[in-house]
Amino acid sequence: MPDTDDPYRHRGTRAIQRMVEFAPSTGGLALWVRHVDLPQDAGASAIATDGNVLYYGTDFDLLPLAEQTALVAHEVLHIALRHPQRLLDLRQVVGDVDLRLFNICADAIVNSTLSHLAWLTLPRASVFLETLVAIALGEQHSVEKALLEWDVERLYRAIDDRRLGARGGRRSNRHERGGGAGASDGGAGHPDARDSPEEAQRAGPREDGPRAAQVRAMGSQALADLIPGPLRAAPETEAEEARTWSERLLRAHAGDGAHSLLRTLIADVPRTRTPWEQVLRAQLAHSLAPKPGISWSRPSRSYIANQGRAGPHRRLPWTPGFSSLRPSPHLVVIVDVSGSIEDGLLGKFAREIEAITRRQEAALVLIVGDDQVRRVTEFEPGRSDLRDIEFSGGGGTDFTPLLQEADKHRPDVAVVLTDLEGPAHFRPRWPVIWAVPEAHASAVQPFGRKLTLG
Repeated sequence: MPDTDDPYRHRGTRAIQRMVEFAPSTGGLALWVRHVDLPQDAGASAIATDGNVLYYGTDFDLLPLAEQTALVAHEVLHIALRHPQRLLDLRQVVGDVDLRLFNICADAIVNSTLSHLAWLTLPRASVFLETLVAIALGEQHSVEKALLEWDVERLYRAIDDRRLGARGGRRSNRHERGGGAGASDGGAGHPDARDSPEEAQRAGPREDGPRAAQVRAMGSQALADLIPGPLRAAPETEAEEARTWSERLLRAHAGDGAHSLLRTLIADVPRTRTPWEQVLRAQLAHSLAPKPGISWSRPSRSYIANQGRAGPHRRLPWTPGFSSLRPSPHLVVIVDVSGSIEDGLLGKFAREIEAITRRQEAALVLIVGDDQVRRVTEFEPGRSDLRDIEFSGGGGTDFTPLLQEADKHRPDVAVVLTDLEGPAHFRPRWPVIWAVPEAHASAVQPFGRKLTLG
């Protein structure tokens, strides 16, 4: 897509000047964005973004300055809030995400965020968050309360009640048994939302339920301005970009005060979270790293250097040395099969565990159970196989017998894959990492460290 010769002169220049005049700090966020004018024959809409670049169509020139300003501010907030990237992230979690519905949800949040500003004019067809929540979900909130409560992922899950059509395909056996992710998050509102990303992609088109149909009708005249790319950046890169934009937003909002583009500090500010894979690697590498052991059969280096003497007639006491020979470290993975774990998430988790045990040359003990131990399997380093675990769903969980069984194997560290719904009356001496799906991120662990798998 062609760029203008002068990066500081493009179709949105006057609008940005107006933004900086009225809101110097938050308006100045537009200066961190690359702006591209599209040619006459591109057939593009007035304005759009892929999350990194702001594209202007020729129709943008036909709008009055106040509406141009509103559109540029709108797109800048889409970029700052990482909406196109978050759509791709959500697809990794739930599989089938309707771009149009997600676009309307993101637009509603941004429009309500900008609705207090008198120096810009939002398009007539704009959808506002408080209106969308009232009509589609039947919840009455003020603008401020709605912005503090709803982020784009939660809003999308709440309104997406699409169902598979008559020819949409057959649900997997695992879901017929009652398992699957999202079974208890209450967000998606339809049984097929529990499909794994791979299953959702194969399942075929879905038909709108009443909520999705209402929201689609509300936003039928709104601009389709989100054009996410086909590829996602590396998780570390995405986390750093989200962190950078979050810091820019917070600093700019504090600088502008009442004149800020942000009506308030909204719930939709991107989370600055380190990817769970990186956290898991660091935690397990620390716990499973080889540790030298004391060897009473060999003297220390200092004892050898002094030939065991402190002087001509004095002998040093025996000082043991250290030996690198040590049994391989032990990792225990406990899988709560009464919970709801998506196939895609289980596959990622399994690959990480296999790579870590292979790299650390650690022996793995797999304990599968719910309110009692169902299976115990020992694997050689890098030979684990967690991807074929069946989740029964709906049953109760008691972590006590599972942790007691793990204690028999004297692990260096244990990872528990669970939704954290159950008691744990046994507290081991070794460290425990509770790996929890994102739908249960608010659950509180009884001890140890919680790691959210998003």
